[in-house]
Amino acid sequence: MLNIIGANAATGCAPDVTDATASQPEASAAPRPWRDLALRGASAAVLIPIAVFGIWCGGVVWDVLIGAAMVLLSWEWLRLSGASVYRWPGVLLPIITLGVMLLAAFGPPLAALGLLVAGSVVLLFLQRHGDIWPASGLFYIGLCGFSLILLRGTDWAGLLNTLFMVLVVWASDTGAYLAGRALGGPKLAPAISPGKTWSGAAGGLLAAILVGAGVASLLAPGGASRAAAIAAMLGLMAQAGDLLESAIKRRFGVKDSSSLIPGHGGLFDRLDGVMAAAPLATAFALWAGRGAPLWH
Repeated sequence: MLNIIGANAATGCAPDVTDATASQPEASAAPRPWRDLALRGASAAVLIPIAVFGIWCGGVVWDVLIGAAMVLLSWEWLRLSGASVYRWPGVLLPIITLGVMLLAAFGPPLAALGLLVAGSVVLLFLQRHGDIWPASGLFYIGLCGFSLILLRGTDWAGLLNTLFMVLVVWASDTGAYLAGRALGGPKLAPAISPGKTWSGAAGGLLAAILVGAGVASLLAPGGASRAAAIAAMLGLMAQAGDLLESAIKRRFGVKDSSSLIPGHGGLFDRLDGVMAAAPLATAFALWAGRGAPLWH
């Protein structure tokens, strides 16, 4: 959840100044790459304690926080794709998502995965005109929530693993934001997101590696090189998630997934990196074994 306060991954410099604006006075024509920093900071000051509190408490507190976030993401996904949560079959998306979260928290994990797959198939067949967006949204959102609940678990290792993942994703987003805004340069994927730059992507990856190695050394010393490698993979996944969200918004012609968070947009805008990185982090945690940090 900590990525909810981060800046978008690999964000580039401010929009180019056009010929029209170039003829205006210098003060109005100059780009303002940091103009949204104060509002982002104010939102972060509210959201960081909520995220940290949920991660620290774990258990029911974390499960409720994740469940609520996934239901809100379901609403945003329907809004993005032009469907409605108040009409059939869109109404099934948040309901099935909530069911998956409940099973992930209190039932067998395989039952949660089974409901996720079955629900996605049902939505796919119920949707008219071959629209895959509600079904794909259910699977993407449900897999993220399932992974976050499984990753945190109830033990100390779950706390360490969740902190590691969200701090790495946050570092990737923040490093990309700062490097992209400060350095600018060639665009990363102009057809998908014209603002993102290669300098931002490199800055985000470097920040993820450094923070991952540092956090692992502080939380559970040992395996720093493995932690750095895992952090690099999580950082790349976070940037891929950000690009995927940009492509989805471009597909439907919207700037933000919603206006829930001042200065940030919607929940999907802030959790895009976590949504992509959480399943991979959970896979590493399962590989490491119960009770062990995922980088050991």
